Amino acid sequence: MASDPVHGDRPGGAVFPAFALIGWRWISRNPAAAVAPILLPFIFLYFLRLISPPSYLPLEIVGAMLFTTQNIGSWVLGDSATWRIETRMQDVFVASPLVKVRYLFGIAFSNLIPAAPALAVLAVYLAVTIPVAPLSWVVLGGCLFVLWILFSAIGVAISSRVRSQREIWPVGNLTFTTLGMLSPLYYPLTVLPPAWQVAARFLPTTYAALLVQGQMGLPGAVPSDLALDGVLLVLLAILGTVLALRLYRWREGD
Repeated sequence: MASDPVHGDRPGGAVFPAFALIGWRWISRNPAAAVAPILLPFIFLYFLRLISPPSYLPLEIVGAMLFTTQNIGSWVLGDSATWRIETRMQDVFVASPLVKVRYLFGIAFSNLIPAAPALAVLAVYLAVTIPVAPLSWVVLGGCLFVLWILFSAIGVAISSRVRSQREIWPVGNLTFTTLGMLSPLYYPLTVLPPAWQVAARFLPTTYAALLVQGQMGLPGAVPSDLALDGVLLVLLAILGTVLALRLYRWREGD
């Protein structure tokens, strides 16, 4: 059977290389795109270091890694909305063999590239601060992966509902900053008011934080069933991702 000269034998098979090139060209042409994700969590860490107990520093570094990964969703929202509204690139993707799930993974991967330096710097900082067991790195990596997929899906879902370029920045910042602050990323869950603690239990990021904090035995970690936290994280992430993809308007009229 002859290959399709346009799409090849496996339609969409080059999604990751193509989107990886987009992510790399972004930071190669504008290095500030890689510096900004590093500065934001370190600004938080600097001021938290001044006002919080020094023993909380490892917990705060882990929170910075989770927060950085969550913020990828905001970048996905911005790219996807811009491509749909301004450049009309989404029309090209819709007309191609690329389905919306491949598109989600592709655009999520392209935005992971500028976030990777920040995650690497924070990982080194964590390793210098406390000894981290291999299993703890695996748990942390798994939580980062789950949040990356979940919030990227939320980003593309919201992007399809944004009606103009002016809405991208306020909607993205309001959504992802609020979700990040409601979850106990930079502080122990127990410091929140009781009602806030209950609300935080409905967010998957909370279970990612509790799971990593408990696995590493960090000061301030809440005694918890780690297996249950892991199950709830995965279930909430699957539910959120499925709901986001159902809300995502891939074609006009969806």
